[in-house]
Amino acid sequence: MSRDGWAVRDVDELLRLGLEMKKRPELMLAMAENMLRVRDRNGLIQPLRANAVQRAFEEARGQRNIVLKARQMGVTTWVAARFFLKTITARGVLTVQVAHTREAAEGIFRMVQRFWECLPEELRENGLVRSKANVGQMIFPALDSEFRIVSAGDEGAGRGLTIQNLHCSEVSRWPGDAGETLAGLRAAMSPGGEMVLESTPNGAYGCFYQEWVATGLKVGESASQQGDAVVRHFFPWWMEEDYVAAAVTDLREDELALMSAHGLTAEQIGFRRGLEASYRGLRSQEFAEDAESCFKATGECCFEVQAVEARLKELQEPVACRRGGALQVWLPPVAGKEYLVAVDTAGGGADGDFAAVQVIEMVSGMQCAELQQRIGTLELARVSAELAREYGGALIAVERNNHGAGVLAYLDSVERYARVYEQGGVAGWLTTAGSKPGMVSRMGALLAESPWLFFSRRLLGECRTFVSMAGGRTGAASGAHDDCLMAMAIGQAVRAELAGKKKDGPKLREGWDSRAFWVG
Repeated sequence: MSRDGWAVRDVDELLRLGLEMKKRPELMLAMAENMLRVRDRNGLIQPLRANAVQRAFEEARGQRNIVLKARQMGVTTWVAARFFLKTITARGVLTVQVAHTREAAEGIFRMVQRFWECLPEELRENGLVRSKANVGQMIFPALDSEFRIVSAGDEGAGRGLTIQNLHCSEVSRWPGDAGETLAGLRAAMSPGGEMVLESTPNGAYGCFYQEWVATGLKVGESASQQGDAVVRHFFPWWMEEDYVAAAVTDLREDELALMSAHGLTAEQIGFRRGLEASYRGLRSQEFAEDAESCFKATGECCFEVQAVEARLKELQEPVACRRGGALQVWLPPVAGKEYLVAVDTAGGGADGDFAAVQVIEMVSGMQCAELQQRIGTLELARVSAELAREYGGALIAVERNNHGAGVLAYLDSVERYARVYEQGGVAGWLTTAGSKPGMVSRMGALLAESPWLFFSRRLLGECRTFVSMAGGRTGAASGAHDDCLMAMAIGQAVRAELAGKKKDGPKLREGWDSRAFWVG
């Protein structure tokens, strides 16, 4: 069967095309148009003619790629198409596409299914006969090749495989620990394999954001210029030719500037006005215009992102590191100053969450030292007591949630450390649904008004990934941590409470000096 001069009848001709494509990468565009069919925006089956975004990607792509894009630009379709062609034009190929949800994975599979169904009949009945074609898997025995589509939420996605082509879609919205999932998929990649990470932005935090800022290339710079480095691609909304509406005549200054900078038309500005009405504050996130503001457009982060980022740029290295870098010190103890040691026990143990300890100066609230490590309750009690003694017999405030009771018990029975904070006559600080909002609000105010109080990259990084959730809850974004942040929040909350009691003339437990328990 011939399509516009193309005659592909059997596996040998497919393999020949595959070899030719390696020599002439530009053939991918012609192969897609002549061999593959897609359903367009109007529901009609059409040849896959690459649009401006798809062509731009194809021209600049490397072996490793990360794509930041506006909504519905055709990137997922194009990557699925080129990987499908790579799968059916070579032997022993495994292609894996990873979607953010099971529904999205099924949608991608339907598109790939259409690619196969619209191939010439003699190919489908001979060389490209499938031994398996259930939802999510397509196997071609004659080539010993396979196209597999999974969800990022599938347990062990990609593990135990050797992948030649990997497409990770909407990474910013992957559930669970996205970083761990991506690490497992990377480990399954063959040395010469091709990888594409793509997503619309979803806040200035999380796995995709970290991957984006970590890449060393400029947007559009080719891999040939930087060896095997990851190529960054950014596709703003106006690259989609269908994104137009009625022309605008009463142009604002920001719209005139955008038109001048990017050559936009009044019809494109009309479309942008429609986005403002529909998406409001999320327009810059869903329909990105630049590679920075699109990440910051989301309102999910609980803290003032710009203040946190500005402070991150100012930070210096700690003056001392201990315990293999887990314990960092910025301000050593000064005689005559009062200090507070705040402890978040988390899950504890080698396989649990991190435990965290913050040492802060009592009067100013300035961060002096920080520990973040996976350690058990006995060791955590020992390290906390050591730090408290080092900092002039500091008061220790332990969150008594979870394993906190064990730490408090060890402080008393093993360390014999008596200067422990009490709340309502009970040792330790209790974080509850009632107390947590105040703790978070206090940290937000300090980060906005006094960011110079904080020196830890770990702490500020956690502030960037601490988000609002459903039902009014707050916590670490998927795959992120908040142990350093919560330890600091406990310390600042206790410090504020003690300052208030001291102002009102607190009572001291009988038999203790001025550094004794504060009675709740």
